[in-house]
Amino acid sequence: MIIGVPNEIKTDENRVALVPAGAETLVSDGHTVLVETHAGEGSSFLDEQYAAVGAELAANAADVWSRAEMIIKVKEPIESEWPLMREDQVIFTYFHFAADERLTRAVVDSGCIAIAYETVQVDGGELPLLTPMSEVAGRMAVQEGAKYLEKLMGGRGILLGGVPGVMPANVLVIGGGVVGTNAAKMAAGLGAHVTILDLSLDRLRYLSDVMPHNVDLVYSNRHNLLEQLETADLVVGAVLVPGAKAPKLVRREDLTRMKAGSVIVDVAVDQGGCVETIEPTTHANPTYVVEGVVHYGVANMPGAVPRTSTLALTNATFSYVRTLAELGWQEACRSDRALSLGLNVVNGKVVYPGVAEAFDFTLVDVGAVL
Repeated sequence: MIIGVPNEIKTDENRVALVPAGAETLVSDGHTVLVETHAGEGSSFLDEQYAAVGAELAANAADVWSRAEMIIKVKEPIESEWPLMREDQVIFTYFHFAADERLTRAVVDSGCIAIAYETVQVDGGELPLLTPMSEVAGRMAVQEGAKYLEKLMGGRGILLGGVPGVMPANVLVIGGGVVGTNAAKMAAGLGAHVTILDLSLDRLRYLSDVMPHNVDLVYSNRHNLLEQLETADLVVGAVLVPGAKAPKLVRREDLTRMKAGSVIVDVAVDQGGCVETIEPTTHANPTYVVEGVVHYGVANMPGAVPRTSTLALTNATFSYVRTLAELGWQEACRSDRALSLGLNVVNGKVVYPGVAEAFDFTLVDVGAVL
């Protein structure tokens, strides 16, 4: 199989979907690996390293897209890449379709096979290809939130962990999954007072056993959310419905209850966000203010730490890439239920429920395309 790795061209995105060690393995398996020049440089992987293990270097993205039978990426194809997608080409990346109708329709119209990292799901419910970036994003949410709480960055002028004689910041984490757990660990480690809201009592019981003493666990309902918003200095949105839009839990009118200069970091922004007033932003212009509350809506947070993020992501994705290359997408998905759940759009048919529901597409049973 010819496997293509184009340069990521989304704003401030420096990750790469394949590291030289992975390229070496695929080449030794008998595949052709086509890497666009400079694709790995943002993560400190040089063209020479890919060439040394047998990968071919392509001068431009059009060459990669036109020749590759399977494209592996980090972020969804952006508008300038849509004309390059073609029928029967496998594209394996983060798509987050439910947050972007235009992207969804472009992929449907292209006839490609779209396999989304974020909906590959193992039997226990874990999302193995979302987990590493959720870990990075959860930790970064607190790192960035702490920065924007500084007065010169537009915040209240609060040190997250306080000092002896001064109370620490109050951090509210909405959602106790992978993002929320990592955010809470970081905030608690810095000395903040942390509250996690979650709907699952089993999850709250588990977190009560593993979290430090400065983390409180509260059942998530409207009353408790509003109560916590009133005292929060930093709010981390960490709500996920796999493959579907995030529910809008924090409404515009709720911001009036919050303290001026408090900060919201909505990690769910790439799935539409769990805060009504959140909009996607970039690392170049990461924040804006609504009702006196600083909003941070960067949709590719892990792109700010690309070396760490690339290694964490490719550790998780590579075994699936290798299987897809060896067996082809149909046989690979037939033999691995987790991977079959990654199928979102196949030859113009929407086969993932969350995507069909988001935009009123007819849902086609995945078994019909396998």
